[in-house]
Amino acid sequence: MKEATDTALGFAKAFWQLRVYQKTRLLQGSLFEVSKSFPSEEKWSLTDQMRRAVRSVGAQIAEAWGKRDYVKHFQSKLSDAEAENLETQHWLITAVDAGYLTAGDARSYFQLSQEIGRMLASMTQRADEFCPDWKSSKVSEPSMEFFIESHELSDFPFSLSTEH
Repeated sequence: MKEATDTALGFAKAFWQLRVYQKTRLLQGSLFEVSKSFPSEEKWSLTDQMRRAVRSVGAQIAEAWGKRDYVKHFQSKLSDAEAENLETQHWLITAVDAGYLTAGDARSYFQLSQEIGRMLASMTQRADEFCPDWKSSKVSEPSMEFFIESHELSDFPFSLSTEH
């Protein structure tokens, strides 16, 4: 059993170790796959817009990670990620309205997007815990709920399993 003094958590070394980023990759892969069944006339409207929005969520998380030197910049990029996530929800609703997805099929994607939104909101509220502590020169991530543990993830992000 670990001693009480051994409670320090490891730090994420890269944005792709964040749970919210991993969930975003899962949603992105799923929406890319399901959108292949959309009609060809939707290629440049619904399909492209949905893919662009969900792709941007992960990109904004990566950019936020790179802006952690300044809490307000970090929060701003997380806000951008939240906005793109909401846009993704809009395109899911549009796909259901157009009859390209059933409400049942869209529900799991929508729920995952909502979970991502909650995680982004939590990170935004606790942004100072993700940003460097200038006195100690260390980043003070709050808890493992935000990070993938080392045994869950390889050192290289492209070897991650993204089965659809």
